[in-house]
Amino acid sequence: MYKRILVPVENSSYDEAILTHVTKLALESGAAIVLIHVADGWAARNIGPLQLRESEEMHEDFAYIEKVGESLEAAGLDTDAVLASGDPADEIIAAGDREKCDLIAMATHGHRFLNDLIRGSVANTVRHKSNLPVLLVRGRPPAKEKDAK
Repeated sequence: MYKRILVPVENSSYDEAILTHVTKLALESGAAIVLIHVADGWAARNIGPLQLRESEEMHEDFAYIEKVGESLEAAGLDTDAVLASGDPADEIIAAGDREKCDLIAMATHGHRFLNDLIRGSVANTVRHKSNLPVLLVRGRPPAKEKDAK
């Protein structure tokens, strides 16, 4: 079915929803998982043009995806980890092609119309621009975010 599944993670409570789902899918289909985190802080977005060194945030991001990768490998999955920087949607789409993936599986925040206009939607952009199939799984907001609603 699938051979390589690209899974964007953001180091938030939303990761659990997609990782739980895609772990089962990968185990059943024998697919490898390619984790990607797109660092999008100021240093990450300007690392190339300004010839900056990696920021502490980027080091923490890489440590996070490595930790997630180790957890997936312990569950019996072949896993790679990629740290990218720049626009999240563009980097996810490019990584899907570059890493020879045949599915992008990502969590969504479930923003509504106005919130999407203000914040944008990485998932929406990926599903419209990618040539790969995109699986979207609704994530769960952290408890404090639920309580504020």
